Amino acid sequence: MNEDNKIRVRFAPSPTGYIHVGNARTALFNWLFARQKGGVFVLRVEDTDIERSREEYERNLIQDLRWLGLDWDEGPDVGGNFGPYRQSERLELYHKYARQLLEEGKAYYCFCAAEELESQRQAALAEGRMPVYSGRCRNISLDEARHRLAAGEEAAIRLKVPEEGLIQFEDLVRGLVEFDLKVIGDPIIVRSNGMPAYNYAVVIDDALMNITHVIRGEDHVSNTPRQILLYQALGWKLPVFAHLSMVMGKDNTRLSKRHGATSVDQFRRDGILAEALCNYLSFLGWSPPEGNEVLRLEELVRLFDLSRVSRSAAIFDYEKLHWLNRQHIKLLSPEKKLELALPYLQEAGLVGKDLSSAQQDWLKRAVETLIEGVDKFSELPQKFSLLFDFDPGKMDEEARQIIQTDSARKVLAAFVQKTAELKEFNYEIFAGITGAIKKETGVKGKDLFHPIRVALTARASGLELDKFIPLVEEGSRLSFPRKIKGCLERIGEIASFLKL
Repeated sequence: MNEDNKIRVRFAPSPTGYIHVGNARTALFNWLFARQKGGVFVLRVEDTDIERSREEYERNLIQDLRWLGLDWDEGPDVGGNFGPYRQSERLELYHKYARQLLEEGKAYYCFCAAEELESQRQAALAEGRMPVYSGRCRNISLDEARHRLAAGEEAAIRLKVPEEGLIQFEDLVRGLVEFDLKVIGDPIIVRSNGMPAYNYAVVIDDALMNITHVIRGEDHVSNTPRQILLYQALGWKLPVFAHLSMVMGKDNTRLSKRHGATSVDQFRRDGILAEALCNYLSFLGWSPPEGNEVLRLEELVRLFDLSRVSRSAAIFDYEKLHWLNRQHIKLLSPEKKLELALPYLQEAGLVGKDLSSAQQDWLKRAVETLIEGVDKFSELPQKFSLLFDFDPGKMDEEARQIIQTDSARKVLAAFVQKTAELKEFNYEIFAGITGAIKKETGVKGKDLFHPIRVALTARASGLELDKFIPLVEEGSRLSFPRKIKGCLERIGEIASFLKL
């Protein structure tokens, strides 16, 4: 049905929750395939689950996809020639083709009650048989069925499936796949409440939207034979199928919240860059031929090859994602790093909304200095606590042990004495003082500098002091919501704490 022979793919989420990484990878692979082949990427919203579908989820999924950098050529918000692009707005189309199948004798009304069907299902399972429909209503004529409907009975519509034979299809990822018709039965295509079943609606939509390639998760493999039977019943050309492996946790169980963040929204709020997440998602079942791992979207479009997608389960590795995020952070300008860091620093109450140019300049340098080794932007406030928080009473055990030795107390006593009369402090002054203490006490190396580090930071480790001291001194002269204590104030507090 695709007249211009252009490749057309679709991403068709249900607006029943946030987009998780498995769905996001499916969207990405479809988008990469379409963009590389000069094809069309369609966004379709499958919202026929009335009880669970929400408009807010649709807004969120559109926001998440756009944040990832994915755009679409047709969809509910941009229109197109094959709409509507929400299933809830396509009900008449589903009813139209259901009537056609009924008239042609390829479908029939089923009056079996849900309780009766469940009883048959349980009996089949107990006997070790596949719980397929018995076909009890198969031979009810269309006229009789219409009389019963007119009398007030309720009925679903089922597709007539041959009792014997095989359904085969060539999957771009999995190779030849086949199913025995004996395990399929006659599937419901329209429920008794008039709503289309998933496997029916998706075929109508994909065919009428001229979808040429259906790229989706392997949990849909078992749906494919039912969909192929519908294509055949309607006399429509099959699309090409490609089923992507499941995304698993490191324990080889399906990825879930217990493994950590799993939704695009959560990764975004955690401060994972969209470029890094797309980069990592592309590696879930695929690897680039050139071996380069840090790739932007335009590079992924150039390199992506559906034939290189593995059928093995994709293991979600948070450490690898964080490593990629660090690499993509390094590619950002200082201005962009500050822009992305500010919401987290503001939420933590460290900085205000309206910043002076001096505050912005200082923050830019502080972010550039502290972001080294940060996995995601949400971790920055903790790094900034080195500058904003100073409380000798809350030192950890390691820091306390460093300053309790006789050598450390001798160094700190000299440090306090030599800074007592100072009105200003900077790294040059610090270097001169530590040089003098080294000569006077004979203490050097880590025995000299570790106690002084604790005196200035109340921590056992952190930034090198040649970076820390200038940041703290300049920051102490800026009016942030949470005051930064200068080095001399810190030395005074540690002297009081240690009773020096």
